[in-house]
Amino acid sequence: MQQSEQPSFEELMTAATRSAVHLEMRDAYGVSDEAEDFQHWKRTGERDTDPASVYWGPWVSLVQEAVGRGVEVRRLRIVSEPVSDYIKYEHAGTVVNIKAGENVRWLPRRQASGLALPGNDFWLFDGATVLFNHFTGDGDVSPDGREVRTDQGVADLATRAFDAAWALATAHDHYTI
Repeated sequence: MQQSEQPSFEELMTAATRSAVHLEMRDAYGVSDEAEDFQHWKRTGERDTDPASVYWGPWVSLVQEAVGRGVEVRRLRIVSEPVSDYIKYEHAGTVVNIKAGENVRWLPRRQASGLALPGNDFWLFDGATVLFNHFTGDGDVSPDGREVRTDQGVADLATRAFDAAWALATAHDHYTI
């Protein structure tokens, strides 16, 4: 698929009928839309956890709408330990993901050594459409930021990888940093 032909993330989430799973494998992201909030958290230890805030509101609405129509939304973060400041920041905000309806788990990287994992973070919708997220070395979205794949072999690889990692992971409420 060419970049211009690719559906947006919102379109993919809205089209999902059964599941939307997200695998995150980086220890730090440098995504510009959260830079200010991350710096504030580093200075103060305070994180925006208001589901209705400008930062969280659109995400919470999108997830709640999906969950409301029966879509299971799961997020899995594979992390190095001890965790980075960025992962501490993510952990502090995960309460909002859960309030929105996501099921979130954490997997220490050392426990993932025996798993075959794709080279990039991804979203997998209904076990059929994979949205790979591409990042620069600094963790910002790369110029070609996303890649949608609908070939079943890639979707099956993503499904097996996610399911294997999910089975080893710890629920958010039981994962301490």
